[in-house]
Amino acid sequence: MENKTFILKNVLLETGFEYLDNEVVSTKTDLFCIEIQNGKINNIYSNDPYASAIDAKGHLMLPAFKDMHAHLDKMLFGLPWQAVSEKRKTVKDMIAYEQEMIPIWLKTSVERTEKMIDFLQKYGTNFIRSHFNVDPTSGLESLKHLEKALQNKKVTVDAELVAFPQHGVFYTETLPILKDVAELDQVSFIGGVDPYTIDGSIEKGMGAIVEIALENNKGIDLHLHEMGDSGIKTIEFLIDRAKENPQLRGKAFISHGFALSRLSDLEAETIAQKLAEAGVGIVSSVPFGNIIMPIPILRKHGVEVLIGNDNIQDHWNTFGSGNMLQKANLIAELYGYGTEFLLSRTLAFATRYKLPLDDKGNQQWPKVGDQADMVFVKASCSAEAVSRISPVTSLIHKGNIVF
Repeated sequence: MENKTFILKNVLLETGFEYLDNEVVSTKTDLFCIEIQNGKINNIYSNDPYASAIDAKGHLMLPAFKDMHAHLDKMLFGLPWQAVSEKRKTVKDMIAYEQEMIPIWLKTSVERTEKMIDFLQKYGTNFIRSHFNVDPTSGLESLKHLEKALQNKKVTVDAELVAFPQHGVFYTETLPILKDVAELDQVSFIGGVDPYTIDGSIEKGMGAIVEIALENNKGIDLHLHEMGDSGIKTIEFLIDRAKENPQLRGKAFISHGFALSRLSDLEAETIAQKLAEAGVGIVSSVPFGNIIMPIPILRKHGVEVLIGNDNIQDHWNTFGSGNMLQKANLIAELYGYGTEFLLSRTLAFATRYKLPLDDKGNQQWPKVGDQADMVFVKASCSAEAVSRISPVTSLIHKGNIVF
């Protein structure tokens, strides 16, 4: 549903914290009317339950969610169920499989990408960072199909795109294609994957990625699954290049970065400080099992930690829920963020750090003039929404009612 001007009534907003002995014990809320005009919040005023307006039914309004790591171009979503195969154990195994299957997947990728976007939106997501394959098998077709799907959904979702050489920069003849794609305005980041394992050299693989990004004023978002020495050295390589090239600050990211999970606390503290100083962020799908990332240490030092679903239904993994609240919930459970205050702060991982209340309990969102990107959930406050993974009842994107 597309609207220019409308009013919402019975909108539950957080207004502050309740304290007992200097501890946040609950969150104060009240009902309001929200007027939306031309995609922005035009007015916020005391609730009028009798107003001629869209009834939000007392549901809590939160900033819309952002999925910061997706692969919309090659999900198997929309195809018959298929679990992962135990025969494909390495990244190179996956590359061989993709070379065989990509021509088949591309035949239906536009309509399936749209279905995946619908799926993510039902959980309150209105912004997606999506990688798209750049390799000799895909050529430019993965990008073209992804762009077509996003164009069809432009009223209800925004995205930023990462040119992703899934099959290596040098392992396959991908470098010329990557250079061409990097010149396109619609591409925001240059990606990469395990340069030591796939391309045989950290310096060669990372050097090419950084050079292309700098030449085209792009960011970097590197997939790094490698553990141990090669993983840490790759992270340090990007830290060093970001320090040398300040234009990369805030635009350079390591996705996964599993090597960080094997560090001692002292080692993690040291590298977290380096990441923060260089402005290099970490993007995580919130691993579990024996791969638990040092997210609290990273955040303590000011490292930007972004969260995404990554795999939902594909040949790599099938455990992504599509639900950013569920990701925040997993973080809270893994790291013991169980208090009212800490649960409310954990919502930031779903919204890229936009929160209704600041750390002191001052209301900071929504404000008149803000873009009208919001989600409604059946919850009494942010803390409950995270802890209970509360149901999403509505999503508004740039003033357009998605559902």
